[in-house]
Amino acid sequence: MTDTSFLRSILSPDQVSTTDADRDHHGTDWGTAPESASPPDVVVWPESTEEVSAVLAAATERGIPVTPFAAGTGIEGNAVPAHGGISLDLTRMDAVLEVRPDDLQIDVEPGVIGADVDEAVAAHGLFFPPLPTSGDMATIGGMIATNASGKRTVKYGKVGDWVREIEVVLADGSVLTAGTRAEKTSSGYDLRDLIVGSEGTLGVVTRATLSLAGRPERTRVGRATFGTLADATAAAADLVSSGVDVSAVELVDGLSARMVNDYVGSEFPEGPTLFLEFQADHGLEREVEFCRAILDAHDPVEVLLDGETDPEAVWKPRHELADAVRAYYPELESLHAGDVAVPIGSFSDIVAHVHAVADAHDVPIPTFGHSGDGNVHFDVLVDPDEEGAVAEAHEIYESIVTEAIDLGGTATGEHGIGQGKREFLPVEHGETGVAAMRSIKEALDPHGTLNPGKVFPE
Repeated sequence: MTDTSFLRSILSPDQVSTTDADRDHHGTDWGTAPESASPPDVVVWPESTEEVSAVLAAATERGIPVTPFAAGTGIEGNAVPAHGGISLDLTRMDAVLEVRPDDLQIDVEPGVIGADVDEAVAAHGLFFPPLPTSGDMATIGGMIATNASGKRTVKYGKVGDWVREIEVVLADGSVLTAGTRAEKTSSGYDLRDLIVGSEGTLGVVTRATLSLAGRPERTRVGRATFGTLADATAAAADLVSSGVDVSAVELVDGLSARMVNDYVGSEFPEGPTLFLEFQADHGLEREVEFCRAILDAHDPVEVLLDGETDPEAVWKPRHELADAVRAYYPELESLHAGDVAVPIGSFSDIVAHVHAVADAHDVPIPTFGHSGDGNVHFDVLVDPDEEGAVAEAHEIYESIVTEAIDLGGTATGEHGIGQGKREFLPVEHGETGVAAMRSIKEALDPHGTLNPGKVFPE
């Protein structure tokens, strides 16, 4: 095991741990199976930018890898140490530093949970619009690292679109400020957007200024169930291309709906379903009726857009889906959590491709996702003890991701490359693109200290 005793001269005893329990906890994330865990040699909990800087400088000097870690809600092994070393847990840096309602901004440390941002600004009638579904668990630092997004991206964009200024510690311990608190700038290279989405491979964010928005006065939710998957996906694409002002359009296919019913003991319609949300200060009824007219053109079996509808009840199937998938086939596992995104005009094509592959191979692949921005999630479920089935699942997954890229899309819409999608980086960006990315990595982290084994193919 790597000698990390030097850390005790930098941090207090309660900020350093080599216990099996702490190491094991930091050797996995939500999407990494226990048998694939990769524990670090040591876990540290810095409590300031200065301490992050000192740890990184000392680690780089000794050639020890450092992997940033927060809530562990990722699904691609982004925060799982690939080569041991130090797990840099930033959850103790969880202060809301300042709220500036006149600027529509908030300054936070990276360990702040997303939902706590909304709580901190609620009294001012503000909120942080791009929070992903995991916003009540995930940290702001983790969201910035993967440029996270969620169900409201169709209206509000990604987390990175709302990041203004960040403080970043580089691998050698130096500290820089990237971006500006102004809403726009054309000053020099955009280092802020370079760090956002870099998965902790270029620097560690220790402070972030986030933009906020006024909380909408009215919210309406609803859902529409269709007889065929093609009708549902066509309706979703039509809603977006027609300019309906929706804040969320989520797809759940028939298999996924059946899984949820089994999991929660409910009786929701088990056909392909779109879940809808509208947010506005005025004109909401007009948008709802506009939406209804478009849905009606695609032969829905049922449309529920009643103003008295309970939001939690309507959205429950979508919110419970991740756990429902795991529970429905207890003997099967999802070897790959799919996260592709395509242009909205190709949304129907990629969903149809997923189902065609599932039928051809007779493999269950529940399909769902953020249809408003063309982001499709899917799980290729397989018996992990059957070698042939596992190989087949890998082929299926590769087929779907490659198809998404061929349609002008991406291998990952919101969860990042991590360890699980590295092979697709040159497929999507070409060898020249990957070489350019490597040159940036080598310039900012020449010794490969930060999160090695991620993003780039071996």
